[in-house]
Amino acid sequence: MESRRKPKQKRKPWKWVLYSGISVLVLVIGFAVYQGIGIYNALDNYQKPEGESRFDQFDDQEEVKEPPKWEGKERVNIALLGGDGRAENENGVARSDSILIASIDPVTKKAHLFSILRDTYVPVPGHGKQRINTAIVLGGPNLAMETISNVTGLEIQYYVYAEFEGFKALIDAIGGVDFEVEKDMTWVDNADGNRYDIHLKKGMQHLDGDKALQYVRFRHDAMSDFTRTERQRNFMKAVAEKMQSTWNLVRMKNILESVQPYIETNLDVQDMLKLGQLGLGLDMAGSAQIPPNELLMDANIGGAVLAIRDEQKVLEYVQEMLAVDESAPDAPAVGEDGAGTGSGDAEQASSGG
Repeated sequence: MESRRKPKQKRKPWKWVLYSGISVLVLVIGFAVYQGIGIYNALDNYQKPEGESRFDQFDDQEEVKEPPKWEGKERVNIALLGGDGRAENENGVARSDSILIASIDPVTKKAHLFSILRDTYVPVPGHGKQRINTAIVLGGPNLAMETISNVTGLEIQYYVYAEFEGFKALIDAIGGVDFEVEKDMTWVDNADGNRYDIHLKKGMQHLDGDKALQYVRFRHDAMSDFTRTERQRNFMKAVAEKMQSTWNLVRMKNILESVQPYIETNLDVQDMLKLGQLGLGLDMAGSAQIPPNELLMDANIGGAVLAIRDEQKVLEYVQEMLAVDESAPDAPAVGEDGAGTGSGDAEQASSGG
């Protein structure tokens, strides 16, 4: 008698779906944990330990105020300081070639970006009046933050310091930025074997780290640093938008690790994570130069400087700019003189028109 073969039992389709779903979930969780640990470790290396910071020599200066603490709910202000490492002082610190302030309201999730011209002549606590870009050389980042706070009326809690190579590494790490270059830009810099020459053509183009650095450094036109700081603000807004892209959020571990050797900050990991969460939903509400042109005047004090006409009016101007919200529907763009502006205005000013 032939034994009857049992028919093969068909696996139910829903089981395959379940197994596949679990596998994908395990992979996603594993990737998230891997990214999370990597991000935490990368962030932890941004605050340099004693003996590794370029600012160690300023730690015992009692006359320099500690920055205020950020509790998480009030406005947070971060000084973004760019230094040209080729122009280091004898103490190994370069003057601030660029000074930007990111001011963020964590309640409204609105951000404002300000720039300060490096030759602005201001009181530097304990050192009399100086160009504002010398504060970091005289007393490190804490003195730079205190000086910026006094000029703007903003409590600067944090700083992020980077030199040329750090900026280039960041732009390359996020895959470059598509940006409209408003004019041809050419400058030959014979230092460092012409490594930092500037050769850019007008028009929309993809800027990698090298070309982006050329763009934000260029100041050899009719309005010099005035248009350069405006270019820096506009470009950094484009960088912030690119950083918020889904692809770069997934690659955040790699981005942070690639720029870590070039960056120094007083932000600890917890604060960086809080700011990172804030950054995902931020709207750029406005940007401006501080002080605006009408509150500056040329002066010659041991060289050409920019003197402030009325310090109180500068403080009032900052508060006026913080009330501006260009991210609101149909809101007009506000320039550094309080009037509407755009890339066309910047081009006209930079060409002396």
